[in-house]
Amino acid sequence: MTKPFPITDHDTDDRFDTIAGCLLGGAVGDALGLPYERIKSARVNRLYGKIDGQFHHHLILNRGMLSDDTEHALFTAMAIDMCRANDNTEKFPRYLAGFLKRWIISFPAGVGKATLIACGRLLIGVSPDHSGISSAGNGPAMRAPIIGVLAKDENQLIKFVRQSTRITHRNPKAELGALAIAAAGRFASRQENINGDEYLNYLQQLFIEAECEDTEKLFDLLHSVISSIGNQTTEEFAKHIGLQFGVSGYIYHTVPIVLHAWLNHPNDYQEAVLSVIRCGGDTDTTAAITGGIVGACVGKSGIPEQWIRGLFDFPFNENFIEKLARNLAQKENTNLYPISLFPLILLRNISFFLVIMAHVFRRLLPPY
Repeated sequence: MTKPFPITDHDTDDRFDTIAGCLLGGAVGDALGLPYERIKSARVNRLYGKIDGQFHHHLILNRGMLSDDTEHALFTAMAIDMCRANDNTEKFPRYLAGFLKRWIISFPAGVGKATLIACGRLLIGVSPDHSGISSAGNGPAMRAPIIGVLAKDENQLIKFVRQSTRITHRNPKAELGALAIAAAGRFASRQENINGDEYLNYLQQLFIEAECEDTEKLFDLLHSVISSIGNQTTEEFAKHIGLQFGVSGYIYHTVPIVLHAWLNHPNDYQEAVLSVIRCGGDTDTTAAITGGIVGACVGKSGIPEQWIRGLFDFPFNENFIEKLARNLAQKENTNLYPISLFPLILLRNISFFLVIMAHVFRRLLPPY
């Protein structure tokens, strides 16, 4: 496959910073966007104040918690970590499915319909190759940025994205969208000067390699993204493509908005993430995916420190994420997620649900 840029090996420290930047970037974006989920873009600023450089976490006491967007990204990274530790990439879908089965029985809040059904099918013994349902939702895109960063080459990227997608979603659009996001994560992690046309050329080559069909609609959307860069803000672009009331959970709505925010602010984590939150709608997902892509470029140091410190969760906190990133950078393996944690995770999920319900009731009050 012809590549528009060289794929080079990083030293351990650089690789750690890239992986940690992707995972922490996704986690911080998720936590920042979560309180705004399903709010119309016109109400976003009025509810919690202006979204600008002074922005902070709003979920609970100026702290942020993590949703399934971060958990899926971490499960994907952990599955790849186990593949490397056991020198067997063929087991990637099995490892990822194992994490999803344990996760779903801990009653996580806000699980998408397709993911919920697919995880239920996994629990009753359906193979990861056949557990997904026909849906074009966002689940595969949530797991895609870290695949782009960690895949050793384009063939492995295609394989992991396809396997990750089909565990939960079998609609071809879900796979195409996830490939576009994984390609962005890979491109961002290896290219200092981001060029939209080069990215689009790389993605087109990737689709050819993957023997993808029916790519015309997605490419039409992505061409509109490229032509808009530098001329419109991400919020203006969202309105231009009919998302004036917020970005839905449909992958062909999410992917163009995320890529627009990344290409408009490829080295500015703060503005990229805030721009998708201002769009409203599925803000935890769009901010998590955007944060993962831009974080892969800027590294941990490019993410505002106060936003990282504001993460308040268990067991997936800053310390856990950095340990996982170190494992992956050094190609070592430590059991970071023992089964014994699950009773505590269940208690965490109950607390998280109560916090989310408090926000639901808060939205019933002014300002509207």
